[in-house]
Amino acid sequence: MTAEATAATPHTGSLSRRMMVIAAGWISILLLLGGVALDRTLVSLVTRNFDNQLGYMLTAMIGSAEVGMDGEVSFNRPLGDQRFLEPNSGLYWQISGKGHEDFPSRSLWDRSLKAQTDHADDNAPHVYDSNQFPGEPLRVMERSIILPGSDTKWWFTVAESRVELDNQIRRIRSILAYSFLILGLGLIAMAWLQTWYGLGPLRGVRR
Repeated sequence: MTAEATAATPHTGSLSRRMMVIAAGWISILLLLGGVALDRTLVSLVTRNFDNQLGYMLTAMIGSAEVGMDGEVSFNRPLGDQRFLEPNSGLYWQISGKGHEDFPSRSLWDRSLKAQTDHADDNAPHVYDSNQFPGEPLRVMERSIILPGSDTKWWFTVAESRVELDNQIRRIRSILAYSFLILGLGLIAMAWLQTWYGLGPLRGVRR
């Protein structure tokens, strides 16, 4: 091969490195975008399932509530979950009404839930996170209802500790991180092999 031809032949090592950097960059960007989208989807599904369970409990509360002759609210049948009876169990309910004493679950013990009464949710419950109990983050669902035989707007509130929900989210994110790391390394290795064999003819020409 003449000196001119040798100079015109691209340096395969440098070309291979550039191609690998480009491939690794694109793989990293695509995996990052896909990971973020999948993380949001899975976290949303887990949170929605958690909220659905709170919704079932809130519906059971409303369906069991009635106002007695003394104007106070009570249940005509007990709620099924045993955790409502265990002090500080992580699952709580409370019914509040202006001018009336709070009607709390036994699990609240000497504490009480602070309902957010600055919104109207007659058609749908209001869901939010709360740190009103030190060291115990809560997921809270509440709804305002006017019960038959009463003019009082009663606030039905059910709350559950976020510990289990947060643990599920951490496990999901940990699995996603390991899975996408392994997938990324595998794709980069595959790109390196394709680049190496694809540039094989150029190495032959250079030699």
